[in-house]
Parts: sequence; structure tokens; C-alpha cells
Amino acid sequence: MSLVAVPFYQKRHKHFDQSYRDIQARYLLSEYAAKKRTLTQSSSQQSLTQKSSSQRASSQTSLSQGGTVCRLCAKRVSSTQEESEHEDKGRYQSLVALYGEAKRQRYLNELAELEENVHLARTEAREKLDKYAVQHMMENKLAWESHMFEERIRRAPEILVRLRSHTVWEKMNVRLCFTVQGFPTPVVQWYKDGSLISQAAEPGKYRIESTYGVHTLEINRAHFDDTATYSAVATNVHGQVSTSAAVVVRRFRGDEEPFCSVGLPVGLPLPSVVPHMHFDVQFLEKFGVTFRREGETVTLKCTLLVTPDLKRVQPRVEWYRDDVLLKESQWTKMFFGEGQASLTFSHLNKDDEGLYTVRILSRGGVSEHRAFLFVRDADPLVTGAPGAPMDVQCRDANRDYVIVTWKPPNTTTQSPVIGYFIDRCEVGTNNWVQCNDSPVKICKYPVTGLFEGRSYTFRVRAVNNAGVSRPSRPSEAVAALDPVDLRRLQAVHLEGDKEIVIYQDDLEGDVQIPGPPTNVHISENNKTYVVLSWEPPTPRGREPLTYFVEKSVVGSGSWQRVNTQMAVRSPRYAIFDLAEGKSYVFRVVSANKHGLSDPSEITAPIQAQDTLVTPSAPGQVLVSRNTKTSVVVEWDRSKREEELLGYYVDCSVAGSNVWEPCNHKPIGYNRFVVHGLTTGEQYLFRVKAVNAVGTSENSQESDAIKVQGALTVPSHPYGITLLSCDGQSMTLGWKVPRFSGGSTVLGYFVDKREAQHRNWHEVNTAPVTERILKVENLTEGSLYEFKIAATNLVGIGQPSDPSELFKCEAWTAPEPGPAYDLTFCEVRDTSLVLLWKAPVYAGSSAVSGYFVDYKEEGSEGWTTVSEVPTANRYLKVCDLHQGKTYVFRVRAVNGSGVGTPSDTSEPVLVEARPGTKEVSAGVDEEGNIFLSFDCQEMSDASQFTWCKSYEEVGDDEKFRIDTLGDHSRLYFKNPDVGDLGTYSVSVSDTDGVSSSFVLDAEEFERLMALSNEIKNPTIPLKSELAYEIFDRGQVRFWLQAEQLSPDATFRFVINDREVCNSDTHKIKCDKSTGMIEMVMDQFTTDDEGTYTVQIHDGKAKNQSSLVLIGDAFKAVLDEAEFQRKEFLRKQGPHFAEQLRWDVTEECEVRVFCKVANTKKETVFKWLKDDALYETETPPDLERGVCELLIPKLSKKDHGEYKATLKDDRGQDASVLEISGQVYEDMVLAMSRVCGLSASPLKVLCTPEGIRLQCFMKYFTEEMRVNWYHKDAKVASSEHMRAGGSEEMAWLQICEPTEKDKGKYMFEIFDGKDNHQRVLDLSGQAFDDAFAEFQHLKAAAFAEKNRGKVIGGLPDVVTIMEGKTLNLTCTVFGNPDPEVVWFKNDKDLELNEHFSVKVEQAKYVSMTIKGVTAEDSGKYSINVKNKYGGEKIDVTVSVYKHGEKIPDAEPPTQAQPKRLPASDSAPAP
Repeated sequence: MSLVAVPFYQKRHKHFDQSYRDIQARYLLSEYAAKKRTLTQSSSQQSLTQKSSSQRASSQTSLSQGGTVCRLCAKRVSSTQEESEHEDKGRYQSLVALYGEAKRQRYLNELAELEENVHLARTEAREKLDKYAVQHMMENKLAWESHMFEERIRRAPEILVRLRSHTVWEKMNVRLCFTVQGFPTPVVQWYKDGSLISQAAEPGKYRIESTYGVHTLEINRAHFDDTATYSAVATNVHGQVSTSAAVVVRRFRGDEEPFCSVGLPVGLPLPSVVPHMHFDVQFLEKFGVTFRREGETVTLKCTLLVTPDLKRVQPRVEWYRDDVLLKESQWTKMFFGEGQASLTFSHLNKDDEGLYTVRILSRGGVSEHRAFLFVRDADPLVTGAPGAPMDVQCRDANRDYVIVTWKPPNTTTQSPVIGYFIDRCEVGTNNWVQCNDSPVKICKYPVTGLFEGRSYTFRVRAVNNAGVSRPSRPSEAVAALDPVDLRRLQAVHLEGDKEIVIYQDDLEGDVQIPGPPTNVHISENNKTYVVLSWEPPTPRGREPLTYFVEKSVVGSGSWQRVNTQMAVRSPRYAIFDLAEGKSYVFRVVSANKHGLSDPSEITAPIQAQDTLVTPSAPGQVLVSRNTKTSVVVEWDRSKREEELLGYYVDCSVAGSNVWEPCNHKPIGYNRFVVHGLTTGEQYLFRVKAVNAVGTSENSQESDAIKVQGALTVPSHPYGITLLSCDGQSMTLGWKVPRFSGGSTVLGYFVDKREAQHRNWHEVNTAPVTERILKVENLTEGSLYEFKIAATNLVGIGQPSDPSELFKCEAWTAPEPGPAYDLTFCEVRDTSLVLLWKAPVYAGSSAVSGYFVDYKEEGSEGWTTVSEVPTANRYLKVCDLHQGKTYVFRVRAVNGSGVGTPSDTSEPVLVEARPGTKEVSAGVDEEGNIFLSFDCQEMSDASQFTWCKSYEEVGDDEKFRIDTLGDHSRLYFKNPDVGDLGTYSVSVSDTDGVSSSFVLDAEEFERLMALSNEIKNPTIPLKSELAYEIFDRGQVRFWLQAEQLSPDATFRFVINDREVCNSDTHKIKCDKSTGMIEMVMDQFTTDDEGTYTVQIHDGKAKNQSSLVLIGDAFKAVLDEAEFQRKEFLRKQGPHFAEQLRWDVTEECEVRVFCKVANTKKETVFKWLKDDALYETETPPDLERGVCELLIPKLSKKDHGEYKATLKDDRGQDASVLEISGQVYEDMVLAMSRVCGLSASPLKVLCTPEGIRLQCFMKYFTEEMRVNWYHKDAKVASSEHMRAGGSEEMAWLQICEPTEKDKGKYMFEIFDGKDNHQRVLDLSGQAFDDAFAEFQHLKAAAFAEKNRGKVIGGLPDVVTIMEGKTLNLTCTVFGNPDPEVVWFKNDKDLELNEHFSVKVEQAKYVSMTIKGVTAEDSGKYSINVKNKYGGEKIDVTVSVYKHGEKIPDAEPPTQAQPKRLPASDSAPAP
């Protein structure tokens, strides 16, 4: 059994029951109850006995009257008499017993009455004791808390209700009132224009009163001089506050009113008077339907034209929200003036949502405009939390009690609200306190525990499963005051017109203990709480009253006090925590410091239950069209509308099942215009009702409706143009109406009239469907004007404005007539497409082309788009300026010239419409290629028109058009290259919605590939079948698909033989990742062949094969073997990293490797082509890195470089082949270093020309270098040759000319980047270089053409006497040189001994016949022409026969000595 705490008032006394009676009393009571039951039974038996006796008596009487009886009958009579006597005896005994029982019963009744008196006396004594205990407790508690209470309520003065300004007539009384609170009670002083008001100074003028914080200043019989600003100042020890108001006293008509400036308090508007004159008000700009979010700022503004415009007198402006007049507040500010009226919201809340109306009132009438303001929920603090509640109001306020009500949020997109938290804040502070510990489920809550005289604001937060919403907008401030106090004021009339105001309490001064409350009843009842209300006692006395509420479960006989911790000061109280299903009765006791009253009358039994239930779902929902972005939703009201707060409307795009709220504040009517919808989209709607308990079930969904404008008659056609005239008839053309009314235009009616005539005459009685009409039976030379009206399903629209006057005269000009029906499509930011129709009047020959002119609107000159006429009846005009407005015209051309320009088109703004969509190309699920276009702005009259090259196409053997709603597709039946071209689409009855698509070869190929893929589905593979070799020589074959379903199957096939999972072939598949693999531990020569993986997944399939035959198989086998050996290799000394290379900053190639698992005995060697390669630096095996530097890499360094490791554990080798691609990569790497280090270009002049040089760290012809002249690549030729040496690269410009001037660039490519050096060889730099070249060229020419000995002469000749010496040489010179021989520097005389022979001016020989000793000496040959020559000396040594041949060095070729040129040598 659980322990329950006993309230304090139950501890003070004992609740008596039958257990207090003694044993004797209980015995007597039980006996009494038993006898009472016996008495009841005996009385019923007695009635039965009396009935039987009467029956017997009647039978005896009948026998006696019958005469003689037989013996049998006599015997029967005697037996009957005996039975009667026996019954009489028994009856007598029972009467004796009844007498004794009656006596005993009287005793028991007296005893029961005595017991009841005793019980009543004890009950009365117990109630008196309870009252005394409560009174004693209250006195002690009040005495103990009085000081604390005073300290707690100490506060500075605070004005609750401020002064208001007044405008009155003279001799009227003015009363200014305000309410102030504070503790201690503030002292109030009144001022007039800053001067203290004294009642004694002007007796009877002013009356100052103060009652319960309400202070009043009354001005008797106000005079015009009383116009002033009145202020009241309230002061106590904690502070001071003031309030002001203006009083304007006006005189009646006829009296002169002097000008008086009134000092108005800040924030109050100037006094205004409704003008008594007529104003003409026109709205120039109006605010429209507005969508905003909570927390934002918005201004609703209208621009007005008010006539007349008077500065001092203006019409009155009123703003309404849902027909409720608005006033300025901290949330809204109003402005009217300077030609505009505005309403500004500084911080939007959902409370501000509604239909706003601005009314302009004057004597002339009312002008108004209205539009809806939608306010959406702000982003929640917690994802999924509901929106904030709204419209928080306070009612039934009293001293310590107020009922707070609000409206629930719309939770269409969130989980349902499970409750609400209510917060309160004392005015003047920013401290919000939560009033309820657990969420309250209905939109109403009684807040208790308020401090009397203080003002509070309240806010509400909604709670759902996701979290707590943002707080609502705070309510208006409410003061905790008793409204009954003012009704207790009484006016007592004194002598004359005087009266005093007193409280009714003052008349009850003799009353000390108050009477019991009256009219105790339940004012509100729900499962959470019940509100008990009552009337204060009468009389009540002067002392402050408090109340105690007691409850009792019906049938229990005991009472329990509810407000044990705090006394109630208001005549109502909310009682919580009532047991569900039990009935309760209540009573109230009033108390003051003198004591407790008697209990009030007991209320009727009541159970805590919801008297208000959720409303029923609304009825049928009907939706009708309104505009292109709105619809009208109507529904049947809920059948249960108990305290209905309104309705919420939700919408959903058809097929999405995603519902969005249309309104965020309940609406009280059953018709709503939903704005902000997407044109052309289909929507469903539903409605739910809302009251304080919650929301109803959703209504049935409406039928789907497409958002389009409502059907109306079409607008008028325009652009009436005369296309041709033959003197008896005219051919007219015109443009389609800008608005078709939402239905297809069925035709046109044309009216005509002659100039100066009033009446119009119809041309056609039946509507014409084409926009061209030949009007016949006209009078030649007359002037006619026309007007045209369009008709649709709704009816005939307004006619167009009359056309200009057309003269009926025959056209004979040879040039063509005007083109007509200029239309625009595909208007974008800088371009548009112009379409037109051919002239009706072609002139003397056929039209061959068209000129298109355009200009900015308002400008003068026309600009022709192209100088060449276009043969098409369309043209895309580009290079226009975004945001500019243009007009166009078209001129037709034939063999006779340019014809009449067309009418100027309507202005078009070159700017892409927001949300512009383009044609898209795609392939459907069946592999059909299509072009698609969507249009959300369609109406019932809208149609898609597909064109190729702007010529309409339809369903034929090549195309198929499918249109569904606002979506249209153009299918290609048999696509081929002939379908390439420009395709366009336009949508009629829209604001120029159109687009185009260029189907080129690349796009066509892409679509065809995609179509083929869809028609022949395959399982996409992330990777084809591949192999991977593990470190121990295992071979893994694997393949990965994009996606595999659980039902997918596969198999491995090797050489047309399926293999299964086994120890030698380990196969597995991960379908979640699409990975299929097979691992072979031993890969041998028997495994050569083709490997295939076949996959099936539904209808799709795919396979991938890998051919390992020949070299491919050998590579895998070798790699597997290598990996096995590699594993074994690493058991001894080995190369952790094989030989690699890089290039140092000095442009040297560094070959290096890393070794591992070495020891001191390990031997490392470098080899090149298996020959030992010595290095300057020994390898550092301890560091593990070995290097080899190759400076100035060239082709001579080609070869196989090998590094070897060896010790007792094994050996290893690493090889690097420097040739082929490796060599090229090294050259590129050196190019990078050289390119970074390259010097600027320098100029060197040579006899051949000008040489440009670039010095670098190293250069080889294998480097990728290029020379550029004027950004053009220089190709090697006889004029320009590129070359280089180890230190530089050069470009030789042979025989430079003026064309060789300009910028030269040297570029070296390193495989990734280009390194460039630039030289500008022009101007003075070129002139200086060219002069130097000319000089060197002349010197080289002379050197080339001078006389010279080509060869053949030795420097020393030894010969024996008697022999013949023949010295032969070859000479060269241009012109042919002169040859002279000398002996010992003297001319040689020619004779038979010495002879000289010159052949072909080229071969020269000198012969000495019979050589003698005298012939020894120095012989010289002098070869010379005009450019110079040279001299060669030959020493001849003659020895005699038999002498030893003199020792001499081996003969060498004689060295020539150069001879200068003659002065007359010409320049080359």
C-alpha cells in the first residue's frame, strides 16, 4: 500500500465515522434494522390473511341462505368452523406479538433520533473547530508574511493606463484619467504647461481624485484658455514617472478663435478633422499579394493622385485587416502624404496575415484597394518543430487570475502539436517565466498566481515530438485588477449639485466576518482542469477578502481544501489534478482578517471531461480558376462548429503527395483565394477546421485543377495593315489578340466604314479563321477605316481601335508590298528571332529576299541587320543590348528593288524572361530519340507548334508529336543525318514562350549511341576483366560491375571450359559492390588461353574477356615467376628500390638505388654493358643509397647500367637501360633544368648573317627546342638554321633583310612546361647587327675568293741529284689567280731546267730536270688575285748519289702565308 501525504488541515482534527460508537449502540442499531425488515414482512402477511377471511365469510353466508343441507355438507361446515377458530387463535397471538414489537420499535426510533442529534452536534463542533484552526492559521501566516510581502511588492511607480488627449467645445467638462501602480503608494501632482495646478487657487475649477491607483483631473466648464498640455507626475521613494496629454478647447461657430500652438507630447499625431470637401482619388500604383516570412519587414504602399492637392486638408486614410480597423502600434506604422499611403510592419508575425484594405475617405466617397498578405513560419529553432501559435489574447482578468487564449499553428508539414507552454512577463522587465510545468493540450489556459496591480504580457510556445516552436507574438499588456471594484463605486448626492463617490465597502463598516460566496458554479470544464466561479459575498466588509476552495468526491462525505498554499483573491479558480471518471462537488469559503465565512452552497456534481470536442471535417471542397497563379477554394462548413476558430487550407501538386499550407492563420469564412501557385501545374486541395481543442480531420481532397486564368472573351486584335489593293477591294491583315481569354480564338469579325461616316458596317457575318481578309465592293478613291473583334468559346471580345484611313486605289508599283505579321520568339538577353509573312502584293517579279531593320525605341535612325538580303522569312538578330527596347521592320526585295517597309513592330524588351526554359534532347525508356519542352504558363487555348528551320512540322513519316498537358515531345521515327538542323517550338496564348535547339552531328551521334544502349541493354562495368599478381606469385582475375541485383548470376570460362570454385581456382562474388574475382595459387604454362566472365542480371547481360596467349601470357607468367623469385630474393641482400634516375641542378644525370638487408661483407658493384664501371665515390651501403653521376648525357652514354649485391646469403642485381624512352625522359628532365637556367637571348653577327644565342648549363640537339619569329614557328631552312653546342643554342639568320625584323622567342619544352626567352630584334638593334653582318660578309667574301693553294705541296723535299723534281699543287681563286714561283725569294727564271705548267688555271706544276746541288734551297709559289693570295714555301734538299739520305722529319703539308689584297679589289 502506497503512502500518501496527509494535508495539514487533516492533521488538526479527526474525521469521525461509525467506529466511534460503543458495542451496545451498534447492537441496538443492528436489532433495529432486523426488526424493521420483520415488520415489513408481517404487514404483508397480515394483508393476505385478511383477504382469505373475507372470502370464507362470504362462503358461509351463501350456505346459510340456502336452507336444508345434507350430512356431508354439515360435516364440511363443522370442519370449516374448527379451522376458523384455529385461525382466530393464531391471529390473536400474532396481535400480541405485534403490540410488543411496536413498543420496541418506538424505543428504537427514539434511540436513533438521539444518535442523530449527537452526530449533528459533533459535526457542528468539528466545523467550528476547523474554522477556528483556519482562521488562526491565516492570522499567523499573514502576520509572518506581512513584512516579506511589503518588501516583495516594493517598486517604483509604473503607469498602466496613460493620459489621452481630448478635443472639446467650450463650457464642457473634461476628465483626464490615468492609472499608476507602485509601492509605497505614489504621490501624484498635476501640471498645466509645466505649472503646478492648485485647487485652492481656482476653487471649483479643478477636481483631483485618486481611487485604487486611478487618478483623475476634472476641468469644470472648460474655457478656451484651458487649451494646454497637462501632465501628471507620480513619485515615491523608488522613482518617478510622468504622462502627458493635450486638451484642445474649441469655440462654437461665430466666435473668433485665435491661433494657439499646443505643445503635443512625443508620439501623438496632430489633431485632424475629417475634411468636408470632395477629393478625387486615383490609385497610380497598388500593392499586390505579398509573401513574407516571420521576422521580416514589409511595407504595403500605394501611390495616389489626390485632386485637389491641399497641404492643410487631406482625405482620411484607414487601414483594415480582415475588416478590422487598424491602429498604430509597436508592430505597425502608418504614413499618408507626398502622394502615397503606406503601412509598415517592423517585425512580421503570423498574426499579421490577412486581407489588407486601404480606404481613402472624403466627402466625395470611398476609394479602396485590397490584397492579401501571407506570412509563413520562420525557420524553426529545432528541425521539425511546429510553427509559433498566434493571436494570443487575455480575457476575464482579475486580481491574481487571467485566462489566456490563442490559435493553433498549421502543422501540415510537421508532426501534430501535443501541447503548449505559456510564458508570462511582467511589464517593464524582460524576464519570461513559464506558467505550466507540463504542456496544455487545448488553446486556453487559466494563469493564476499574479500580483495584484501589476501588468503582464503573455506568449505561447507549441510542442510536438521534434521540439518546441518559436514563441508567439506577446499579447497586449493586461493588469491584474478586479473589474468589479469600479462597479462598487457609489455616488452620494449632497446639497445642491454636489456629490461624493464612495465604495460600497464603506457602507458595510459594521460587518467583520464576511458572508459566504454566492452563485458558485463551474464556468469551464475539460479533462485538464475545471474553472470554479462565484460571486463575492454580500455584505463583504471593508477588509480584503480571500477565498478557500474545497472539493469532495460524491458519496465520500469528506471535504478537501484545494488551495492550501496560497489564498485566492479572485472570484474564480482553476482546479487541476481531478481524478478521471469521478464526480466532484465544490464549495467556497470567504475569509478576511476577522475570520472565515460559512461555506457556500454546494455545486452540482460534475466530472472533469471535455465539453468541447474537435470540429467535424469540412464538407465538399470545390476549386475554380481565378488567375494564372491563383485559384478560388470553397467548401461546406463543418457540421460541428462549436467555438470554431477558422479553417486551414492545404495544397499539393497532383501526384506528389506532398502537402503545403496555403494559409498560416485560420480564416473564418469558407471561401479562400490561394495565391502563389505555379502556372500550368495541377493541384489538389483539402481543408481542416480548427478550434481550441485542435484541428479536425482533413476534408476529402478536391478534384485536381490546372492553374490557369479563368475563361474570358479574347482581347482585341491589333496591327491592322493594308496588304494589297486593286481599286475595287482591299486585302487586310492583322495580329492575333495578346490574350485569347483562355480559349482558342474561333474567328474574327471585321467592320468597315467610310471616312466622315458614323455608322459601321459588318464585312463578314460568319467569323473568318484566317488573319487575312479581302474586303470587296469598295469604291475606288474612297477612304476606309476598319476595326476587328475576335471571338472564342465565351463570346465576342472588344473590337480593336479603328485602323488608319486606307485609300482604295490600285497598287501598280513594281516593287513588292509590305511584309506583315511580324512576331518575335526566343527573346534572350542579347538576341531574338524575328518571324514574318511574305507580302501579298509581290510587284512585277517574285520576292527574292528581305532586309531587316531595327532601332532602339524612341531613336531616329534605322540599322540594317545584314547588307545581304536573307531568303528566309525568319532571322536571328544578335548583338543587342540587354535591357534595351527595340522595334523592327522588314523590307521585301524583288528584281525591281526594295519594297515598302512593313509596319513597325511593337516594342520588344531584349531580356530573358525569368524561368526561361530551353528545348532539351533525350532518349526515352524505349530508346526513341526526342526533343522535349515544358511550359507552365499554358491555358486551355495554348498549343505547341514544332518547326524545323522555322517551318512547321507535324505527324508524318519522319516525326511524331506527343503533347500531354504542359509537356510536349517531338519524336524522330527513323533518325538519320538528314534530321540535322535547327528545331524550334512556340506556345500560343502565352507571353512569347518559345525556344530552339540545334541538332548537330556531335549531338546526334551522342543520342544515337544512347538509343542503341537502351535498346540493347548491357550491365555497365566499372572495370573490364583484369588480372593482378600478388607478392608470392598468385594471380587474381577480377571484374567489377556498376551494380548487381541479388538475382544476378555469373560464371568463369577458361578456354571454353567453365571452372568452379575449388582449391586451385578460388572464386567469389560480392554483389553489393559488383566485384567478381578468381585467385589461382599456381600459375603455370598450362593456364595459357582466354579467360571470360559472363554475367546475367534480368534482361541485361554482359561479358568481359582477357586473352593471355603468346607474349601476353608469357608476360603474366614471367611476372608471377618474378614475384615468387622476388619473395625469395628479399631473404638476402636485395634492392629495396631498383635503379632510378633524376637530374641534378648541375644538369647531371644521377642514377641511384636503395639497398636493404646488407652487411659488411656485402659487395656492391656498378657495371655498364657488363663491364665494371668505376666511380669516384664508393657506395655507402650503411646509408642504403648508392649513386652514379653521368655528366653531360649524350648518346654515347647509351647502354645497360647494372648494380649488383652479393654476399654469402645470396645476390641481387638491378638494371637500368638508358636508351629509347628512358633516354628521352632524361633529356626532358635536363630540358627543365636548362630551361630554368637559360640566359637571355644575345646577338652575334657572322659573315653568313645574324646569330641569336641562348646560353644554358647544357644543351644537346635531342632537346625539344623551337624558335619563333613574330609568334610564328621558325622552320629550319637555308635562310634560318637552328643549332647549338654544349653551352648554348643558336638560330642563324642567313642574309638578313628587313623582313627579319621583329620579336624572336626561344622555347624549350620539358614535357610539361615551356621555358621561353624573348628578344626584340628591331629598330637600332637590328640596324647595328645588320651593319656588323655586312662588314663581316665582305671580309668573308674576299677570304673565299682570294688566290690560294688548295693542297699538294710538302714543306720539305729531299731528292737525289740527277733526278727530276716535280712540284705539283692545285690553286684556286676568283678571278683566276696569278701564279709566280720564287727561289730563295727571287723570281725563278724559266728555262729548260726550270719549267712551270698551268693547266685549266687550276693545276700548277714546276719541274726541275736533272736536279743538282745548286738546286737546293727554298722555293716559293705565290698565288694572288685582286682579293689577295698566299705564299707557300717548300725547302728542297739535294743529296748526291751514294750519300746517306739526310735525316729529316716526315714531310708535312706546307703552310701558306697570306698576301694582302690589292687596293682596287671590289666589294662583293
